Amino acid sequence: MPTLHQITPFIPVKSLDNAVDFYSKYLKFNCTFKADNYAFLRHDQIAIRIVQVDDDIDLSVPERQNSFYIDVTDIDALYESLEAELSTLPQGRVRAPFNQDYGQREFHVIDEDCTLIFFGEAIKQA
Repeated sequence: MPTLHQITPFIPVKSLDNAVDFYSKYLKFNCTFKADNYAFLRHDQIAIRIVQVDDDIDLSVPERQNSFYIDVTDIDALYESLEAELSTLPQGRVRAPFNQDYGQREFHVIDEDCTLIFFGEAIKQA
């Protein structure tokens, strides 16, 4: 029987170099392949594919905005490991860990092209 292994979303960006720098510096992804308009990045078992779009495409309009969710273990430790770099981003681009009513603890980061990245972990019941 076939098995699905992972999902690697395509993230549209205005500048490939800036996006690779952002995901590497702030979220600790490693760029394992880079071409003229495409890059593949990995962090542990998570991977993303970054694609540079044409200059005339406005990624800030709501119809073009993207988001993706990364399930993690020990979300508070992950946030703590990223916090020094994340704290240098402009106000409003990072939301520190908080509990959601639907049973997840999350933090959020917005990249330079308005992609919202959710990090989440199920809240352990006492």
